[in-house]
Amino acid sequence: MERNSGKSVSVVAIVTEPRFAQRYREYLEKQKLLDPQHRVEKKPDGGVALPVWGEPLSELHLRELRERVAPGSTCVVVRLGEPAPSKKAQGCPPAQRLRLELSRWVEGRGVAWSAQLEADLPRSWQRHGNLLLLSEDCFQAKQWTQLQPELWEVVASALGVQRLAKRGRVSADRTRTPAVRLLLGDHGWVEHVDNGIRYLFDVTQCMFSFGNITEKLRVASLPCAGEVLVDLYAGIGYFTLPFLVHAGASFVHACEWNPHAVTALKKTLEINGVADRCQIHFGDNRKLKLRNVADRVNLGLIPSSKEGWPIACQVLRQDVGGILHIHHNVESFPGKNLQPTGISKMEKEHWPEEIITSHLKSGTSRDSQRKKQSAVPKLEWQKWAESAETCIAAILQQVHGKTWETKVLHIQPVKSYAPHVDHIVLDLECRPCPIVG
Repeated sequence: MERNSGKSVSVVAIVTEPRFAQRYREYLEKQKLLDPQHRVEKKPDGGVALPVWGEPLSELHLRELRERVAPGSTCVVVRLGEPAPSKKAQGCPPAQRLRLELSRWVEGRGVAWSAQLEADLPRSWQRHGNLLLLSEDCFQAKQWTQLQPELWEVVASALGVQRLAKRGRVSADRTRTPAVRLLLGDHGWVEHVDNGIRYLFDVTQCMFSFGNITEKLRVASLPCAGEVLVDLYAGIGYFTLPFLVHAGASFVHACEWNPHAVTALKKTLEINGVADRCQIHFGDNRKLKLRNVADRVNLGLIPSSKEGWPIACQVLRQDVGGILHIHHNVESFPGKNLQPTGISKMEKEHWPEEIITSHLKSGTSRDSQRKKQSAVPKLEWQKWAESAETCIAAILQQVHGKTWETKVLHIQPVKSYAPHVDHIVLDLECRPCPIVG
């Protein structure tokens, strides 16, 4: 899916005869004009091109080269369309290479290089093929504005890409739209390969979460052969694809309400050859009409997926039940009661009154004191898991009209979301109780 932006980044060079190239080089190095980041090239006509910093050299420098440095020589200013990096540049860390190239280029444009500008350079970025996604906290100084748009060509050249985009803050809307601005290039579509799976998405419309890699690998190793799975918050397919490609799920119902993510998910399913084993349900999953189909349900929404719990219970198979993979952010501040047993405002808005009443009556006593099969690294995780287990059991009874057994199979840490806040996944087994008599 990678396409070239059609706009190449060029480098200024001085071309002279081979016998004068060494003298030219020594002069340019002494004057700090030689560009060490790009290779000296031999042209098809026999001339030697020496890359220099910034804009074409002044006539004074050119006359000095022809008349004093190498009398009888000729020199021509050219632009190298696809300059090759020098050996020094290949061994130079990208951040250092960017600083060197930008400082020379900026000074060549008459702007004094300063500590402020250097501190304003990016220290990290995301690379997606030939597109680089810069962080939001770089290139904010007002001096950069007057250097655009050529600035982005220099940055792209220094970092070896053809397209640039800059990340802003994620929008507070329900689809978590990324505020990404394309700086160089004509489109934001990229391909990212993760654990052998190819993801296609537009960085200006969709986010790619690198922090969930451990959970994606775990999902890929689950024994899901022959199972039907419902992914309630599919996004671009972070978990849908591992379940299909590696875990062997026979079919996945993928729910998503962001139209841009749906477009990306369709493309990703196609290029991975699994589109025939997945149905996309576009829209609010709380209105999902599916029932009695799932062996597993994935609820990959943080900070909480509680709004999806009733639907998750609804889609579980009524005869044998299944497993819920519930994502949640759990706080662990010392001395704070983090997981109250009461009902939140969000739950009151979306859960039927019967479920709320049942939950309040049952409290956290139901099986909350029994031993768990898996060791829980943090007490707060276990407390939240027990509370979630009790809530799910109440919902299951209301949705299916009979009693269910629930059991915590595993609590998986994914990442630290913030100080004292952990993103975890609860694997909860849910089975209908056999009818006695």
